[in-house]
Amino acid sequence: MATFSTFYLSRIIGRNIYSDKKKVFGTLQDLLVDPNNVRPKVIAAKIKFGKQFIIIDISNISIKKIHNKYLIYCNHIEETKINDLHILYLVKHLLDKQIVDIDGRKLERVNDLRLAVLPSGVFVIAVDVGIEGLMRRLSFDKLLNTILKLFNTTIPGKLITWDDVAAISQSQFGIKLSKEHSKLSTLHPSDLADIIEDLDRKTQVAIFSSLDEQRAADVLEEMETEAQINVLEGLSLDKAADVLEIMPADEVADILDDLEKEKAEELLSEMEHTASQEVRDLMEYPDNTVGSLMSTDFFSFNENMTVNETLMELRRLKPETDAIYYLYVLDHNNKLIADVSLRNIVTSEPETKLHQIMNTHVIKVADYDKIDSLAEIISKYNLIAIPVVDKQSKMMGVIIIDDVVFTLLKARKRKILREE
Repeated sequence: MATFSTFYLSRIIGRNIYSDKKKVFGTLQDLLVDPNNVRPKVIAAKIKFGKQFIIIDISNISIKKIHNKYLIYCNHIEETKINDLHILYLVKHLLDKQIVDIDGRKLERVNDLRLAVLPSGVFVIAVDVGIEGLMRRLSFDKLLNTILKLFNTTIPGKLITWDDVAAISQSQFGIKLSKEHSKLSTLHPSDLADIIEDLDRKTQVAIFSSLDEQRAADVLEEMETEAQINVLEGLSLDKAADVLEIMPADEVADILDDLEKEKAEELLSEMEHTASQEVRDLMEYPDNTVGSLMSTDFFSFNENMTVNETLMELRRLKPETDAIYYLYVLDHNNKLIADVSLRNIVTSEPETKLHQIMNTHVIKVADYDKIDSLAEIISKYNLIAIPVVDKQSKMMGVIIIDDVVFTLLKARKRKILREE
């Protein structure tokens, strides 16, 4: 296609296309690539030919660089058929669009694209997201560089290799990319949540819909309230309910509290009954009480179980990290009688009974205690988690220190905003 190794898309788009006899055929409007290669391979070109737009095979195009100018030649005008469902248009789909810098874990705007000419074809190798790329598009780069030389400085380039690029929304392109090339799944849920929050509402829903249910649940839990609401209101009812069923009940209760009552009720009715009832019970607690903040995910055992039996059960249940700070010992009426630290479990002999290593002087709180009381208790006793009981000492849930800190900071932030 070309007689040089690399070039920028902006250098050739909109340029005249000539025949061998220097006659102008038309102008180059776009390049079409197959995105399902490791790097997108150019397979065709979109040309404005008279008043028509036609697609021609890239093998009919050649590009030459003469005296720092790019000249495009076409040796044969013949329209080719392309399946748009599997094709990416570089100008239409990427230029000026947002992409994710996987390595930098943030959104970037595509200002230009760098392509490489290899023996096997022409490939997209990098995305230019810097000021230099934008100036090049506007044809100001040479003038600006001349001015900057007077001050002995340059415009810093900012290229992202294609390996570190992920498209924001395949659906907005109207194409289908191979799943193995979806790189968003490599991001940590909190990083992906931050990226989704910066997108418009339609794109937020589009990305979220493409995630599997477990991944979607992890990401939704990390998102800010406004983005959570946008996503849940945009998803189908069954998809939203399936995602919420996977999440901790206390997190779901917090989210549904911020939704309109009718929407919240629709989601609760669509959820599996046990999960739905657990959330409803938590939503009954007033906002300023411990019960509204507690997690119902805790692990309880009988005092006559051995350490080995306890470990076998934990292996079977595969609990989340923050759910096993402490294990709780309950009687036959589900009343809290003791706790056991994970450290004691790990360091004790396999046949040791739990009642031999458990702590009966448990620091606990009641479900209707005020949230403000938690900070003092956690600080005084240096606790990571606190069990929550009702008036009859029945175990209701557990408070995790991270949730307490988050809630207190959130309340402080709201207070500051009101004062402003």
